[in-house]
Amino acid sequence: MKYNVKCVWKNRSDQIFSDGKYSRVHRWIFDGGIELTASSSPQVVPLPMSDEHAVDPEEAFIAAVSSCHMLFFLSIAAANHLVVETYEDNAEGILNKNEEGKMAITKIELKPTLKFSGDNVPSAGQIANIHRQAHEKCYIANSVRSMINIIPS
Repeated sequence: MKYNVKCVWKNRSDQIFSDGKYSRVHRWIFDGGIELTASSSPQVVPLPMSDEHAVDPEEAFIAAVSSCHMLFFLSIAAANHLVVETYEDNAEGILNKNEEGKMAITKIELKPTLKFSGDNVPSAGQIANIHRQAHEKCYIANSVRSMINIIPS
C-alpha cells in the first residue's frame, strides 16, 4: 500500500528568506482532496512566522497516533459485539530531547473516554484488553519510537 500527501509552500512573496523571517504557513493536500493549512508550531517558530490557527506537524503526529488507535479499538469492539456510542480522546504529546539529545516527541498519552450501550457492556479489564490489542495493531504506533501510553478515563 502506498499513501500520498502533497506538501506545498508558496509564501516567499517579498520576504528576504535568508534572514529566517519567512512564513512557515503551507498546505497539506491529501489524496482524497482535503486540504489543510499547516504551519510550524508557534511554540517552535514565533509568530508571525507561524500560524497558531494552522495544524502543526507535532499536532498532526499526535492526531495520527490517536486516530489509528481509535480506529483499531472500534474495529475490535465491533468484532466483539460491543456497541460504542462515543469515543473521545484528549491526546497529549511531549516534545523533549530524546536519548541522542535530539528534539523529538518523546511521549504520547492517549486519554480516551468511551461510552457503550446495549446489553454487552464491557468491564474495565475487557476495555483495557481491547486498548492493548488496538495498540499492538496500530500501524502508526508500530512505526514510531516514542513512548505511547493509553490512559482511559
